[in-house]
Amino acid sequence: MSFPSEKGKIWPVDGVNLRILPGETLGLVGESGSGKSMTSLALMGLLPQPHGKIAAGSIKFKGRELVGLENDELTAIRGKNISMIFQDPMTSLNPVYTVGDQIAEAVRAHERITKAQARKRAVDMLAKVGIPSPEKRADAYPHLLSGGMRQRVMIAMALVLRPELLIADEPTTALDVTIQAQILYLMEDLKRDFGMSVLLVTHNMGLVAENADKIAVMYAGRILEEAPTRELFGAPSHPYTRGLLDSIPRMRGADKELKAIPGMVPTLQDLPPGCKFANRCSFRQTRCEIEEPPIFETWRGHSVRCWLFYEGLFYDGRRSR
Repeated sequence: MSFPSEKGKIWPVDGVNLRILPGETLGLVGESGSGKSMTSLALMGLLPQPHGKIAAGSIKFKGRELVGLENDELTAIRGKNISMIFQDPMTSLNPVYTVGDQIAEAVRAHERITKAQARKRAVDMLAKVGIPSPEKRADAYPHLLSGGMRQRVMIAMALVLRPELLIADEPTTALDVTIQAQILYLMEDLKRDFGMSVLLVTHNMGLVAENADKIAVMYAGRILEEAPTRELFGAPSHPYTRGLLDSIPRMRGADKELKAIPGMVPTLQDLPPGCKFANRCSFRQTRCEIEEPPIFETWRGHSVRCWLFYEGLFYDGRRSR
């Protein structure tokens, strides 16, 4: 994926290879600026136009190639087969239409039913996502609802057509902790009810620990590590993954400080040669600063982009002696 810039083309997502199985939740994690949201927009065919381009590669849904489809073909897939929950419902919901009308509009865009039937579907879906008095709430405008209610409306809109794949881009970022838990439980319940797959995009490692079957760790537009959730938390293999896990707040003594990864994610206009994480990595070697590593399969279902594995310095997530 490329965009033009004053310094030439930039690549917010480069060489990403993800696979989501039916009924599976894949967590895509990384710091802000890692390319997670751009990956989501590319999957939905919603890259900013006319500048955003998928320069190479393939996006397939149930064997069907999505790259190169006309806009009307993509529109037929969005919502019905693949849906997305965006980060901020206040910027995603139309402020001049009631939430019921917006959900009903999504239904009528894909199915030939009457307004009354579409409204009933909207009200039923609002009830399904746990909104009290759904008949009344369907006539409310977005600004009259709380943040948690608006997020539930977004979930209702995304799921009203029972998609096979749901992309949830930071679905709980703007919510307090108790509402976050409610939203996540709700998504898990609906996932089981509908039998759908989920791409859960977040920077919160704790969130994916509880809700993902496997995790892909993203940095500077690249996947640095991918593994089943239990294996990734039990034996983190990439130094960046270790840094993310070490930065999670835990119950420690008063004299303990939170660990932080030094430095910042590099800007896309000035990506360093070699490994993009090298300038922040305490294990870097000369080769890391010169040559970018490929992805190594460390054991079945667990892969990592790091020269330490190639040189035998790490094994099974632990420093070798």
